[in-house]
Amino acid sequence: MWWERKAEIPGSRKGETQPASSMIRVATPQRETPMTDAALKSSVIPASNHASYLSGSLVLRGELSGKDDLVIEGQVEGPISLEEHCLTIAAQGQVKSDITARQVIIGGSVVGKISAAEKIEIRKTGHVVGDLKAAGIAIEEGAYFKGSIEVVRDKAGEVPRAAAASRSAL
Repeated sequence: MWWERKAEIPGSRKGETQPASSMIRVATPQRETPMTDAALKSSVIPASNHASYLSGSLVLRGELSGKDDLVIEGQVEGPISLEEHCLTIAAQGQVKSDITARQVIIGGSVVGKISAAEKIEIRKTGHVVGDLKAAGIAIEEGAYFKGSIEVVRDKAGEVPRAAAASRSAL
């Protein structure tokens, strides 16, 4: 019919036509990379291949500790202790708790004190109300944070500085 527009498909034999609607291409979504610094991007991947998940439909009230990396997509109320491991709070995760871990990555909501041996990252979808204490802290543009920050220095590095300061005072 005259209102059906026919178009030639590139690479097809000459004279073959198909309706223009069959030529529509769907764009594939691109994966978002929230942090621009290459050093921060590498921390998204947990240190070990073993990770536990608390899915979005789960609610946990009580003390949580473990020897695996943990990803929280649900709700947690109570202290979390993952001394040697990474805790990731996904964008839909909600935590009302004090947290102690090697590394903490926050994309969701956290209310409480957060202490990390290495690093705390708050992504642009993150919402944190509480105090942060870690060797390194990164807050992505667009994230919400209300509280205090304490950057912990290596104690081995502090001793020579303190001794040098006391020597120079003599």
